[in-house]
Amino acid sequence: MPRATNAVATKKRRKRVLKGTKGYFGNKSRLYRYAKDATARAGQFAYRDRKKKKTTMRQLWIVRINAACRNLGISYSRFIAGINAANIELDRKAMSELAIHDEVAFKALVEQAQAALKA
Repeated sequence: MPRATNAVATKKRRKRVLKGTKGYFGNKSRLYRYAKDATARAGQFAYRDRKKKKTTMRQLWIVRINAACRNLGISYSRFIAGINAANIELDRKAMSELAIHDEVAFKALVEQAQAALKA
């Protein structure tokens, strides 16, 4: 009985891996043995960083809100405390967009937060 190798599937699998490592440096883009490891490692980083992206974006929004607050004479922590005291339910992404694109509306938010802190 002849030996079955299933060369078609093997070639397809190797082609797919090498296509995924196109642009990688050195042997990782040319040799299946190293490309396989590089693909697995890249997949782990991609999985981790899809989760990390959410944290990074939140940090960016906080930095932007803080910068806008400081220009209006209030710290970020006092602003957030005031927003919570005033029962304003805006997320940080929306507040960041207001701080960047609509300074008048953001200033009104800051004034409401300061009034809630005084009360």
